[in-house]
Amino acid sequence: MANKSRRNLLARVKGFRNGRKNKEAMAHEAIVHAGNHAFAHRKTKKRDFRALWNTRINAALHAMNLPSYSKFMGTLIKKEIGLDRKILATLAKDHPEIFERVSKQIN
Repeated sequence: MANKSRRNLLARVKGFRNGRKNKEAMAHEAIVHAGNHAFAHRKTKKRDFRALWNTRINAALHAMNLPSYSKFMGTLIKKEIGLDRKILATLAKDHPEIFERVSKQIN
């Protein structure tokens, strides 16, 4: 059982550098820290993507000489248009003509 446990632990740290890949104590420590970072960064990832979408929408609005992002989103919410930031950012990046139609509808 001890050998199986060790083998499973070392399989989880495959690809790590230095002693973390083959020394049991260091490998265990690496797994604990990796798990902590993975948990935290799953949360951060959502924040980062939302910031990216906001930037893309704002850049598209400025390119069309329209009001700022905050005014655009405020108007979008008041008019009850159900497009979220992810969809708007995708439209702004990949389909600018459709995004322009949506933004004209808001003004």
